[in-house]
Amino acid sequence: MTTPEWAQALAYWIHMVATVVWIGSLAALALLVLPSIDKALNHESKAVLLEQIQHRLDPLAWFSLAVLVGTGLIQMSANPNYEGFLNIGNRWSVAILVKHLVIGGMVIVSAVITWGILPSLRRSALRIARGMESPELDSLRRRNKMMIRINLVLAVVVLGLTAVARIS
Repeated sequence: MTTPEWAQALAYWIHMVATVVWIGSLAALALLVLPSIDKALNHESKAVLLEQIQHRLDPLAWFSLAVLVGTGLIQMSANPNYEGFLNIGNRWSVAILVKHLVIGGMVIVSAVITWGILPSLRRSALRIARGMESPELDSLRRRNKMMIRINLVLAVVVLGLTAVARIS
């Protein structure tokens, strides 16, 4: 059974929107927001603002990922280069396999941020708000920035692999 062209077009459009939301918000955070926060705000204000931004961004990013998986499967199965699960017989399938491995890396990095670093940052912000010291705050903030930058680099690699797959 072939996927109708209108369904392929809709899946492709939704896939692009989810890509823009996920990678665009990641780029904005890494290249604009975090550097501006560092220059303009004190430690307590930085923690509060970053908490608010990532509280709003995390659900969007995880929803975008789910949309990307669903629409990507539709596109992949409709592509004439697709020869079956883990059948790597052409340049397109190699590019798609590597792309999916890189996306897996992005998911791992995102999970570390969401369920590892951010809760620790929240606890540090609470300590500071209560007048207590939080010696790990700077280290956590640096780790968070580094992980966001790693995710941005991986996202650029994903876009490059998508370009390779498109011309194959």
